[in-house]
Amino acid sequence: MYIRFSTVSMQELNLPNYSIKLKKEHNKTLIFDPVRKKYIVLTPEEWVRQNFIQFLIQEKGYPASLMAIEMGIDVINTKKRCDIVLYNNKGLPHIIVECKAPSIKISQDTFDQIARYNMTLKTELLIVTNGMEHYICMMDHENKRYQFLKNIPMCEY
Repeated sequence: MYIRFSTVSMQELNLPNYSIKLKKEHNKTLIFDPVRKKYIVLTPEEWVRQNFIQFLIQEKGYPASLMAIEMGIDVINTKKRCDIVLYNNKGLPHIIVECKAPSIKISQDTFDQIARYNMTLKTELLIVTNGMEHYICMMDHENKRYQFLKNIPMCEY
């Protein structure tokens, strides 16, 4: 199923529907990012990212003020960008979210990518989503283990 916004069609996601601001500018469709407080070119991946941001804020209670979007990090001397990083109330990275377009199948490469990011950030939770499937992984850094969770925990800070 697809959602239509005048001339824009985006795939309906496995997330609640949110009121998201879109606009046309220079023959491009833009979507408003409430964290960065600006319009971004709408792509299928950006559609997933913006809907997932709304999910984290509205359903799970994570404050937008503790989120960073497309945050640059160094991974083994290479510049990379994390789609969404959520910080705890002490200012430490708590969750990394890697977003893919709905047409991209979640694969081992996707998990390897977010694991490389976490070598730098050392968060407690990793989330991988393409808007249709969501995988949540709780990290145990001390014992070098991880456990998949069925649901994203509610914000506790």
